[in-house]
Amino acid sequence: MRVVENYLYNVGYQVLAIIVPLITSYYVSRVLSPEGVGANAFTNSIIQYFMLLANIGIGYYGNREIAYVRENRQAMAKTFWEIQIVKTIMTILSYLAFITFMFFYQGNQLYMWAQSINLIAVAFDISWLYEGIEDFRRTVLRNTFVKIVSMVAIFVFIKSSSDVALYIAILAISTFLGNLTLWPHTFKMLPGVNLASLKPLRHFKPTIAMFIPQIATQLYVQLNRTMLGLMVDQKASGFYQYSDNLVKLILAFVTATGTVMLPHVANAFAQHDMEKVHKMLYKSFDFVSALAYPMMFGIAGVSMTLAPLYYSSKYAPVGPAMLIESIVILMIGWSNVIGTQYLLPVNRVKDFTTSVTIGAVVNIIMNFPLIHLWGLNGAMWSTVLSEISVTAYQLFVVRKSLDIRKMFVGSWKYLLSGIVMFIPVFWLNTHMKASWLWMLVEVAVGIVIYAGLVYFLKAPIIDQAKNLISKKLQK
Repeated sequence: MRVVENYLYNVGYQVLAIIVPLITSYYVSRVLSPEGVGANAFTNSIIQYFMLLANIGIGYYGNREIAYVRENRQAMAKTFWEIQIVKTIMTILSYLAFITFMFFYQGNQLYMWAQSINLIAVAFDISWLYEGIEDFRRTVLRNTFVKIVSMVAIFVFIKSSSDVALYIAILAISTFLGNLTLWPHTFKMLPGVNLASLKPLRHFKPTIAMFIPQIATQLYVQLNRTMLGLMVDQKASGFYQYSDNLVKLILAFVTATGTVMLPHVANAFAQHDMEKVHKMLYKSFDFVSALAYPMMFGIAGVSMTLAPLYYSSKYAPVGPAMLIESIVILMIGWSNVIGTQYLLPVNRVKDFTTSVTIGAVVNIIMNFPLIHLWGLNGAMWSTVLSEISVTAYQLFVVRKSLDIRKMFVGSWKYLLSGIVMFIPVFWLNTHMKASWLWMLVEVAVGIVIYAGLVYFLKAPIIDQAKNLISKKLQK
C-alpha cells in the first residue's frame, strides 16, 4: 500500500510541476504571443545545459544512495551532506561557466539572466533525499503552496507582450522557493555529523557515471528546442514546448512509478532479494502498459482540436505535433520501467547509459534532415525515433535476466483496447465542432470503451486492482 500511496503523491507532484505552467499557458499564450512564448522556450533550453552540469547526475544517484542507507539515520545524514557538498560545488562551477558564456552570447541577454535563477535553484533542490526515504507527501504538500502563489503572480503581473522577462523570473523564483521549503524539516530529521568525517569526493566518480546518461537524455530533450530555434525560428521552439507540455502532463501519470519504485527496488536489491525485485518489475511493467496505451491513443485522438482550443488558433501547428509525439508516452513508459526501475537500482548503470546515449545519437543524426524537411513535425519524429531506440536497446540488454514474455503477457489486450478506443474518438474530434463540451464527450467515450474492453478481455491489470481492493478492505 505504501508504494501505491507514494505513486499517488508522486503523480501529484509531477502533475503539479507541469500543471501550473499548463494552466497559466492558457493565459500567457494569448498575452505574450507565439514570439514571447518561443523566446522563453529557446532561452530555457539553453539554461538547461548549465543546470544539467550543476545536477551532475545526483537526482538518480542521490535517490539510490539514500535508499541504500535509510535504515541507519547517521549513515544517511553523512551520505546526504557528502552528496550535497558535491552538488553545491558543481552549481558554483556551472554558474561560473554560465557567466563566461554570457560574455560571448549576443541573444536575449535579459531573458538569459532571468533564466539563470533556475540554475541557482539547483543547489537547493534536495527532493532526491525525500524520494530516497519514500516521503513523497512532504514534497507534494510543501510545493503546492509555492506553485499556487506563482500561478497567482503570473495572472496579476503579466499583462502585455513586453513582460516576457518577468514571466521567466516568476517561474524561476517559484522553483527556487519550492526547493527552499524542504530544508527546515531536513535539519530536524537528520542528526548532526562530524564535518571532518565527511568524504564528498567518494561520490564524485559514481555521480559522473549517472551524469553521462543524463547528458544524453537532456540532449534529445532540450536539443530539439534549441535546433528548432536555430534552424526554423523561435516560434517553432514555442510550439514544440507547448506540445511537449501537454504530452508530458499525461506522461507524468505513467513515469511517476519510476521515482517511487527506484528506492523500493534499490532497497530490495540491497537485501539481495532478487525474487522480490523481479516480481515488482513485472507488476510495474503491466501497470505502466495499462496506463500508457490509453493515454497514448487518447491524446492522439483529441490532439487536433485540443491545442487550438487551449492555446488559441495561433497555435494550430501544436495539434499535429502532439499527434506524432503521443507515441513517446508508451516508449518512455516502458523505458522508465526497465531503466529507472531495474537497471539503475541493480547498478547496471553502463547498460542504462548506453541506451540513452544511443537515443541521443539517433536524435542528433535525425534532427538535421527531418527538421530541414518538415520543421516542427520533423523534430517530433526525431524524438519518437530516439525513444524507440532507447526502449529497443533496453529490452535487448535485459532479455537474459528478465522474462520478456512475462512482461508483455497482457500487452496485446491493452493495445487492442487502445486502437478500438482511438477510432471513434479521433472521428468525433475531426468531424464534430471543436468545443470543450465535445472534448469532454470524446474523453468520456474513450474511457468507457477502453475500460470496458480491458474488463471484457480480462487483462492482468484487473487482477492487480482486485488484489489491491481486497487488501484495502482487509485492513
